Amino acid sequence: MELNHLQMLLQQNCSLVTWSSIALLVLFGYWGAPFILWAIVLLTLAICAGLPQVALLVFAAILAIFALPPIRRLLISSTVMKIMKSILPPISDTERTALDAGVVWVEQDLFSGRPDFKKLRNEPYPKLSTEEQQFIDGPVEKLCAMIDDWKIWQTREIPAQVWDFIKKERFLGMIIPKEFGGLGFSALAHSAVIQKVCARSVPVGVTIMVPNSLGPAELLVHYGTQQQKEKLLPKLASGEEIPCFGLTEPNAGSDAGSIISAGTLFKGEDGQLKLKVNWNKRWITLAAVSTTIGLAFRVSDPEGLMGEAGADLGITCALIPAKTPGVVIGNRHDPLGVPFYNCPTHGKDVVVDVEECVVGGAKGIGIGWSMLMACLGAGRGISLPSQSGGGAKVAARASSAHGTVRKQFGMSIGKFEGIEEPMALIGGLSYMIEACRNFTCGAIDRGISPPVVTAIAKYQTTEAYRKIINGAMDIMGGSAISRGPRNILAHGYISTPIGITVEGANILTRTLIVFGQGALRAHPYAYQEIKSAEQGDLKGFDRAFWGHIGHVVRNTFRSVILSITRGFLAVGFSGGPLNAYYRKLAWCSASFAIMADIAMGALGGSLKVKEKLTGRYADILSWMYLNLAVMKKFEAGGSKKEDLPYVTYALEYGFCEIQHAFEGIFSNLKVPGLSWFFRGFIGRWARFNSFGTGPSDKVSHDLSVLMQTDCEQRERLHDGIYVPPASEEGLGKLEAAFKLAKNCEGLERKLKKAIRAKTLPKKPFRLILDEAVEKNVITADEKNNLEKVVNASWDAIQVNDFTDQEYKSYSTDAHSSGLN
Repeated sequence: MELNHLQMLLQQNCSLVTWSSIALLVLFGYWGAPFILWAIVLLTLAICAGLPQVALLVFAAILAIFALPPIRRLLISSTVMKIMKSILPPISDTERTALDAGVVWVEQDLFSGRPDFKKLRNEPYPKLSTEEQQFIDGPVEKLCAMIDDWKIWQTREIPAQVWDFIKKERFLGMIIPKEFGGLGFSALAHSAVIQKVCARSVPVGVTIMVPNSLGPAELLVHYGTQQQKEKLLPKLASGEEIPCFGLTEPNAGSDAGSIISAGTLFKGEDGQLKLKVNWNKRWITLAAVSTTIGLAFRVSDPEGLMGEAGADLGITCALIPAKTPGVVIGNRHDPLGVPFYNCPTHGKDVVVDVEECVVGGAKGIGIGWSMLMACLGAGRGISLPSQSGGGAKVAARASSAHGTVRKQFGMSIGKFEGIEEPMALIGGLSYMIEACRNFTCGAIDRGISPPVVTAIAKYQTTEAYRKIINGAMDIMGGSAISRGPRNILAHGYISTPIGITVEGANILTRTLIVFGQGALRAHPYAYQEIKSAEQGDLKGFDRAFWGHIGHVVRNTFRSVILSITRGFLAVGFSGGPLNAYYRKLAWCSASFAIMADIAMGALGGSLKVKEKLTGRYADILSWMYLNLAVMKKFEAGGSKKEDLPYVTYALEYGFCEIQHAFEGIFSNLKVPGLSWFFRGFIGRWARFNSFGTGPSDKVSHDLSVLMQTDCEQRERLHDGIYVPPASEEGLGKLEAAFKLAKNCEGLERKLKKAIRAKTLPKKPFRLILDEAVEKNVITADEKNNLEKVVNASWDAIQVNDFTDQEYKSYSTDAHSSGLN
């Protein structure tokens, strides 16, 4: 009777109940309400619809099955788990190790579809300590002043005095704790040093970079025995020992897990465990001058000394003295002519003691891959983003100064709209690189080392620098292509492809790591589903699978609603100039999350070989992270309101990249029976309701003007690189000419006004200064100031030239060094 009464009551107010229920369901979907609330509303709608009592009871029973986990596991989840287990592709041990290495960080929020911006905005922002800043202002500045990059390129070697200074000041021991004689620097300080030195000289920067990245010191600090640390770390910190690390091989580049270098375990005459190691490594930086060779190789145990006889114990890391019999070093590769040591190394029946040389001793055998994944996860976020940041700042400073002092058609070329376009790109992407570098280093310094984020940092900053250096080369023209001591950009331009290639080639980093690993690591449920299915953990699978279903439902609602409102309903922001971008990022996250689930559901295990598609997903995740880093830098990283042109350009550029990636997904995602829907309706709607079309001409103009203004915003963008004195070649002369030109802009306007009034003839300024004084257009003192500008500008835009004998002698000197 009570059920009949309830039915009658609801049916009398059917319209109100129906619309109220639908509104509640929309809210439940948007906010991700628990299923029990959905069940109540759905049952209410069923009653309102006038279903017979038997049908209502059946419907209620179905809802109860889904709402009660024990019943749901028995009747539904067990079957789903069996099906999923039968269709899931196996995850290899190397893949699993990579997935389990490090932790997830903000990428999980971005992947969730509902990022917690309050939490993200409260993420600590890193800052150099007083001691670290003093090192950068002192020894690093002094090192940069010592470096003659042109001479290094011509002689193809770093001078002995530079090497000695690097060792004396413990540049090679930045990551080694102070207790072992190192500097004990933070990741941010380590990054700042690499940035500044690489901006001055890539060969010297790489020489310092590698020992502080993936190598013996990093492995020993985290995994070495106490005896190994005490014996080797002080020598590595002082430069007494020069390290290298041999990972890559002719057939094992980006797929480093396929290495075939091998060690055979045996017991020596002294009763100690030994290894006989053979290897053939390529592209190993510093190998030819190393005294300690870090090595990754597979270990076999034919005698069963540590387990089953004949077992493959797995990848192992060892530190082998270069003087050990059988070790071959000395030759060099020639990486595009960049004169840093990049070399092959070989080993033939090299015998080493396990406890002495294997990182971690006998306990370290077989766990080298997990060591490498954890260390590489951190290193990717420091070394190459720092090198890219230094190069970007040099390109920004040089191109903006050149745009000011170089005149064509009677006007600074930096005022031409054709020049403004690449100049703004240089400024905006330089700001983005710096934001990414700082934000990522902050995570590493807190012990997070998120491998997906560091892969994003490596990939995107090196790609951004490629665009920056190309733009700067275009702006500086002949000054950029004519090599010599005056040239500021050529060596950075030549070096660019190396950063693209090393530490995981960018193509594979984008397609296999950023989304390939990110889809499992950062997704709140996917990896747990797979692990639970493999392990037969029904309870864990049930929790993950139905959580995943709720995740899909919530993000479907959020994506649609935020798309219609262009993110307006995303709340939780305080007032500020970036609120609209936060809302857009929330909208983007929801759309990305649901489309990622659709791709994983439709393509399953075959998704990982659809690399064009996974690359587009990687681009979206990457640019969401980069845009978050840009906003974080503006709000917490010392930027001011006047920096908004940099911020706006970077964000608009990022959202345009996201839009382009979404369009590629909609056009190419194969969903059985629904591909037409994504290509047609969704694709057209996405183009109409886009995330962004790129920076406007006004934003580009404002940023270009700001870059060519002698102001604190320009100094903040370029902070952290070495600027030589005005008396030196290259950047020093150009920067001095820029500052003089900006100080005399008012005097130049006087001359232009007099020329327009025909008081002075239309000639280059240097030819009419005396006449300008005679006609009282300017004073004698003003003439002297303008002469300084004219002379400095004229000198700054000159390029080097050589006699035929000089030109040929450079080639002869390089060949006679025997290093080609």
